[in-house]
Amino acid sequence: MSGEQVLRAFVIKQANGFSYEQLAFHLADSQSYRAFCLIGFAEKPRKKSTLQRNIKLVRPETLERVNRGLVRYAQAQGIEDGKRLRGDSTVIKAAIHEPTDSRLLVDCVRVLTRHLRESREYIALDYTNHHRRAKRRALAIQHAAKAEQRVLLYRDLVTVSENTVTSARFAVEKLEGHYPAEAFEQPELGALRDALNHFVTLAERVLDQTRRRVFGGETVPASSKIVSIFEPHTDIIRKDRRDTLYGHKVFLTASASGLIVDCVVERGNPTDSTKAVTLAKRAIQALGTQPEQVVFDGGFSSRNNLDEIKALGIRDVVFSKSPGIAIKEMIKRTWLYQRLRHFRAGIEGIISFLKRSFGWDRCTWRSYESFRAYTWGSVLAANLVMLARHMLA
Repeated sequence: MSGEQVLRAFVIKQANGFSYEQLAFHLADSQSYRAFCLIGFAEKPRKKSTLQRNIKLVRPETLERVNRGLVRYAQAQGIEDGKRLRGDSTVIKAAIHEPTDSRLLVDCVRVLTRHLRESREYIALDYTNHHRRAKRRALAIQHAAKAEQRVLLYRDLVTVSENTVTSARFAVEKLEGHYPAEAFEQPELGALRDALNHFVTLAERVLDQTRRRVFGGETVPASSKIVSIFEPHTDIIRKDRRDTLYGHKVFLTASASGLIVDCVVERGNPTDSTKAVTLAKRAIQALGTQPEQVVFDGGFSSRNNLDEIKALGIRDVVFSKSPGIAIKEMIKRTWLYQRLRHFRAGIEGIISFLKRSFGWDRCTWRSYESFRAYTWGSVLAANLVMLARHMLA
């Protein structure tokens, strides 16, 4: 597939929420979709594996540059003037189950046991399959009535997990002792050794946080925790002191036309106030000009942010809630303050639109780079839909 075909297929996938199997079916069935993706009438339909392999090669930086080109096109067509911008943040959840130490340990035992079974094709290896025992202990922990009961069950679960990790380490040593270094250049054998090492490292981190929390009574910091062995990049995000979410925090900037000018996928759980200046600078780069007015949620407010953003050449900088900052310091015309606050509220609808229609509620792709590509793909699809609506109006 050509780069343009891949990009167009990606847009269709995100705009409709298709799986790769559904995407392959609709590209084979719909002449409109085939024409949009530049697939000829007599060409063979693409298989889902081909679509998946090609779409996952698209880098987030590429999608960001394409989106900036789309914004510039909207400016050239008079759809977007770039004078008023609004910024906010949200959380996109990762595709993981609710993390508990017991379930994470069961995941470790299950995955390592599977790779140990695969190792028997290359070496003679004796190990004990503790997966069923680990599942029983995790279920008992879930239903235990007292903390003392949970501690005893956790001790047994930690023991079987440690035994499985020891067997995996022994399997790696035996593989490396049995085969020369160049043998691991073969995809199957090299991937098996790398997978064992990878999941052993993650299992040790899970064991460490379990011992610290359950046996040591320690409160493990969120930055030190691992919440998934399949998506170890996932962050723990406490939103509005109410909900605890697992994914990544995303900062976005939208314009008056409804187009998303820019977005940033962050690691960790940075406070909004640390990102206001960054968002303003990135928006100026995306638009190629300074906006006249920028409005943020109250979480972005600080006097330093106000001064730094105004120093960029932006005339009016408004925070919806700004304790300690007078309205006249943010904006000269006080009657416009309430209007800009109402304008900012529109970004909540844009975020809802992205979550309901373009997959921002939950990212189904693995790895941090794929998470960013998925996020930007949804932004690009949403902007194309919004641009089409403007041009048809």
